[in-house]
Amino acid sequence: MTGERGRQPGGSGGGVRPEQGRVRRREAEDLGACVAVLADVHVHSGYPHQWPGDPAGWLTPAGMTAAWVAELDGKVVGHAALCGNEVSRLYVAPGAHGRGLGARLLDTIDAEAAARGLRLVLEVKTSNVAAVALYERRGWVRRCTERQWWGAGATAEEVEVHHYDAPARTPGAAVTLR
Repeated sequence: MTGERGRQPGGSGGGVRPEQGRVRRREAEDLGACVAVLADVHVHSGYPHQWPGDPAGWLTPAGMTAAWVAELDGKVVGHAALCGNEVSRLYVAPGAHGRGLGARLLDTIDAEAAARGLRLVLEVKTSNVAAVALYERRGWVRRCTERQWWGAGATAEEVEVHHYDAPARTPGAAVTLR
């Protein structure tokens, strides 16, 4: 990160203040905490749309390249994964909203994707207005909106989804992996 963000008050840098949280690679022992936060997010905002039968497995989908957690005061409060070139399983606990952790998770995934020569994409339910606002505020470009059928059999539901492409990178821009 550049600029004043992340600087210690009165200091010359020194990284992120503890109350701002941090983003780091997800480790196997983080899955229980990730599932607990996901359950809170599901109750609060309905994400994921349908609660998975195996939440830990859902957080580790086939084709996952890497995953990260956001921490606040040493406690896991957010999660994001990279699956190929797709941002996946991105969420932040309701009590941790407004601290820039979702944006920092996106920045971390973008740095990983850039190092791999990938341009990110994602999809989000149109009703998830907070996520839509985050992506659009950060310059993501809405490619299209479509209706999809999620679930199977009697539980299948039609859901409206936006598809986004990551903003174009500036040639020569620095890439920092976290």
